[in-house]
Amino acid sequence: MQSTLIKDATIITQNPGRDIIRGNIMISGNTIRQVGETSNDADRIIDADGNIVLPGFVNTHCHVAMSHLKNRLDDMDLQKFLDKTFKLDSGRTREGIYNSSMLGISEMINNGITSFADLYYEEDIIAKAVMDSGIRGYLSWVTLDRKYTTQEGDTIDNAGIFIREFSGKDRITPSVGIQGIYVAGDDIYSRASDLARKNGTIVHTHLAETREEVYNFVKNHNGKRPIEHLSEIGFLAENVLAAHSVWVTLREVKLLAKSGTKVSWNAVSNFKLGVGGVPPVPEMMNNGVTISMGTDSNGSNNSLNMFEAMKFAALSVKNERWNPELMKAQEILDMATLGGAASLGDNTIGSIEPGKKADLIMIDSSMPNIFPVSEENAVNSIVYSANPSNISLVMVDGKVLKERGKISPMEGKSFKGKVFT
Repeated sequence: MQSTLIKDATIITQNPGRDIIRGNIMISGNTIRQVGETSNDADRIIDADGNIVLPGFVNTHCHVAMSHLKNRLDDMDLQKFLDKTFKLDSGRTREGIYNSSMLGISEMINNGITSFADLYYEEDIIAKAVMDSGIRGYLSWVTLDRKYTTQEGDTIDNAGIFIREFSGKDRITPSVGIQGIYVAGDDIYSRASDLARKNGTIVHTHLAETREEVYNFVKNHNGKRPIEHLSEIGFLAENVLAAHSVWVTLREVKLLAKSGTKVSWNAVSNFKLGVGGVPPVPEMMNNGVTISMGTDSNGSNNSLNMFEAMKFAALSVKNERWNPELMKAQEILDMATLGGAASLGDNTIGSIEPGKKADLIMIDSSMPNIFPVSEENAVNSIVYSANPSNISLVMVDGKVLKERGKISPMEGKSFKGKVFT
């Protein structure tokens, strides 16, 4: 089993004490063995030279197979966006889905994202891209009512087949997803919950993204809001990952908290689509809701950039609440690492501690956009100043996927001339 030593790093551990230390990281195979003082003997030694090393980012909401749609779905409201997206999705090929997934995965690796949660159909193709690229994928096969889908067969059955086929694969965690209340009825929610419980997976879904989505539901459900209704039918639970959750009342926040439902915050996508609100994140935090960070797709965001997502999310709440003291940098970084791990039900990622998976990134802190950096301001530097150009190394499962600006999925390959539809 190969050993790797990362020496002389400024380590943002994200451990329970949120310790930031100057020291080494000893890795054996795909697992972190020691942090701080270590032996200097290893099969491979990487000299950090004082640069920042932190856990890789966990992107908890993505549609990676839509990566070819960047800059093609701009300047339109969500309904027009969805209509055009569904039309573009309906005629895709397996080759196109694979190529687009590799494109998005390459972007995420370049940007320091080491794990991502995906919501799409044909997740078996995306799983192949995960295996070929080296990233870690939590892949949810999307389900919805028959009258809205282009999938062949029953969507819940398709999700079940996917889960059975890919359970136990390295770096792949299969699960079931639901598109949303606007295209899925109670039967889908009930059957998806049953499938998830049977297989011990999460349920990944869109929820309360726009005012129109919520108000249309209220009109057709005797005044009940989506989260109230989903609570009544027993859908909300600790294994539910709800993306967006923008148009949410305090009563609904408490329902999310009581059930243990997790929320993926997608600030950049929400603002680009003009959803007209900011999730009640302070209230969610005060009530104990687990919050993570998502980019959404290249179609609605145009980039898969967690630095951008973190900074924009923090600023959106500070501005909306007229309070710059809200949303501390440490809280935001927690969402992008530990919150993501908790939302996906995986306690082996999200921090740099002995026994955790070796999923980490290194930041070149000598670059002018981030310099000077010390242990006192390292977290602030990551959240407010850093960008993907600062990333000198990305490691997933103990394997280096980016080093000195080169990304392994891109080596020897070109996306020019590829089929993406």
